[in-house]
Amino acid sequence: MVSILCSEKLGVQSYTHIVEPSREVPPEQLPSLQAAVRRLAGGEPLQYVLGCTEFLSRRFRVGQDVLIPRPETEELVRAAITEAASRPAGVRVLDLCTGSGCIAWSIALEVPGAQVLAVDISEKALAVALGQFPATPRVRFETVDVLSREDFGPTDILVSNPPYVKESEKALMRANVLDWEPALALFVPDSDPLLFYRAIARIARRSLSPDGWGMVEINEALGEATAEVFRREGLREVAVHKDFCDKNRFVSFRK
Repeated sequence: MVSILCSEKLGVQSYTHIVEPSREVPPEQLPSLQAAVRRLAGGEPLQYVLGCTEFLSRRFRVGQDVLIPRPETEELVRAAITEAASRPAGVRVLDLCTGSGCIAWSIALEVPGAQVLAVDISEKALAVALGQFPATPRVRFETVDVLSREDFGPTDILVSNPPYVKESEKALMRANVLDWEPALALFVPDSDPLLFYRAIARIARRSLSPDGWGMVEINEALGEATAEVFRREGLREVAVHKDFCDKNRFVSFRK
């Protein structure tokens, strides 16, 4: 991690210290680098120290108001892009619990003409999402509590990576996640771990166009239970999908 930090902060290659062992850090850059190393030593995630991370070959700004995008979520975005490619131009996309906006922006930038509405309850998260790339009317961000709103208008593709980690699972998590990433975007009560999926299923039933498609990221331990939530709302072709680690990670469905 230190080599990545130095590479980003100093504008050198990760191997520069090997091929140029006598090279010194410029005095004017040393204070900033030392401060960053102290943050890293204190357990802060590298992505927050750098203020950015890569997601689907694009650089996204991140900070403690948003989750750090994970590689698994890239699979959800790829699936949505594939689905969008099979539809007429101007596909309407709804991203629930958008956080950093990495899902919404990636789809908008990869799918010509896509119209994307991305919502989140956190105004701080939306401020990060809105500032990722130059503003465009094709991508809109709104402050919305998905647990209290069911209709978002005609939607062709619905995607979401909602909170799904049970409170009891905190003991299994690393400190750099627990201590730094926003709990609001991570945790759900053990007494009702599927509350967001029930809300999303209701939204899908009301908002998806005929043959509309959706995919959500899920808790690996609750795959079939999550799928059943969507079946009970009358959605069809409901299926659980594994990620690259062979863990149940997504549920897809159609109207």
